[in-house]
Amino acid sequence: MKKEVQLTKVPKPMIFTDVAPTYLTDETMLERKQKVLENMKAEGFDSIVIYADKEHGGNFEYLTGFIPRFEEGLLILDATGECTLVLGNENLKMAKVARIENQLIHFPLFSLPNQPMDNEARLETIFTTIGLAKKHKIGVVGWKMFTTTESDNEAYFDLPYFIIQALLTSKNAQAVLKNAAHLFIRGDQGARTTNNANEVAHYEYGANLASSSILKAMDAVEVGVTEAVLGNELTAEGQTNTVVTIAATGQRFEYANVYPTHKQVKLGDPLSLTTAFKGGLSSRTGFVIENATQLPANQPDYLERVAKPYYQAVTAWLETIKIGMQGNELYQTIESVFPKADYHWLLNPGHLVSDEEWMSSPIYAGSEETLKSGMILQIDIIPSVAGYTGVSAEECVALADKKLQRQIEADYPELWQRITARRSYLKEVLNIELSEDIIPLSNTVGYLRPFYLAKEQAFRCSKL
Repeated sequence: MKKEVQLTKVPKPMIFTDVAPTYLTDETMLERKQKVLENMKAEGFDSIVIYADKEHGGNFEYLTGFIPRFEEGLLILDATGECTLVLGNENLKMAKVARIENQLIHFPLFSLPNQPMDNEARLETIFTTIGLAKKHKIGVVGWKMFTTTESDNEAYFDLPYFIIQALLTSKNAQAVLKNAAHLFIRGDQGARTTNNANEVAHYEYGANLASSSILKAMDAVEVGVTEAVLGNELTAEGQTNTVVTIAATGQRFEYANVYPTHKQVKLGDPLSLTTAFKGGLSSRTGFVIENATQLPANQPDYLERVAKPYYQAVTAWLETIKIGMQGNELYQTIESVFPKADYHWLLNPGHLVSDEEWMSSPIYAGSEETLKSGMILQIDIIPSVAGYTGVSAEECVALADKKLQRQIEADYPELWQRITARRSYLKEVLNIELSEDIIPLSNTVGYLRPFYLAKEQAFRCSKL
């Protein structure tokens, strides 16, 4: 059921400053390893080979606590629990601080071009030395599961060719090589898809930063301000963004550029803002105007045609989602209130978030994957109506049953106070009957200003 939406004067959500990051505990890291080992055992994997580089390090980092930054790296996890790290020149020091006990092997070819190749050894030799040649079923973990229906996804690998070639060359003739990324990220069984209280606190740090930054950027929007100034508001505490920062006014992608420039914001411009850190993304799109009379002549009905229906879909998402429902049920809920045929959204209406902005999604047509306590999800419904500017209010929440909620309250009382304040804002100010299973990790969940210059106005649902 669609709720009536008003654009009216609404107090801004509270933001929380000076929130320190929460470290993952040794107990959490051990639990992570055990979850992966159990998944390996369930499918009969003798070893898995986990790849990482700067852009694709989530599965590696899940067990090691770090990514190899500008180099590449491998983590080989044996079914016995033994681990081998294969690292380049400038990451050798990381083996000592890794969050998993390991044997270190230097492989200089993972280093940058023209660096010293001392201790060079063929990768095939390394794999043979650590015993992969004796294994019968070897999993390869990149970052994709290749969820196609027209091919044998288990035979698709997203690692550099030289690594796959070395694995194929060194394994015994009877051994099977299979894509095993699903052991980490598939919604119905992936080790990374659910989080304990410590992990929720760890990732809330980034969601809090992103949502605080997006609100500061929205408040900084004025005619004449540059994209660069707005982009500066979308950075925080020196943290690495998990997506390309977007501060784009007017026509996007001029000269194929995707970064903020010194272009000045003009009255009437469409404006997109996006930032993300580990655990959370915040995104907004709207017009640099004060009221509907300033909308472009070809979009006078923008609010009724695009923005309000979108907000109704976000509201339905927040009120409907619950632990135990299948992904398809949530998908069909959004389809019913915001039909794809009319609004042309192409991707999943929500996905899982972790160290990367998009890990995977249990929410798709026909999905039988069950939504679980401990999942961190991004509300991500992107309309594309011909002739109209888009709209977005992407934010992150977690699903938590009563047990997990009590654990968070007991272990992280300050976090619980932030969660309680965010829930109260959604219910009492925005009039959203928030699902009892949701704990908001972002400060600006459900807060949408379609007109950037009307800084005291936002959408909210009419009281029933």
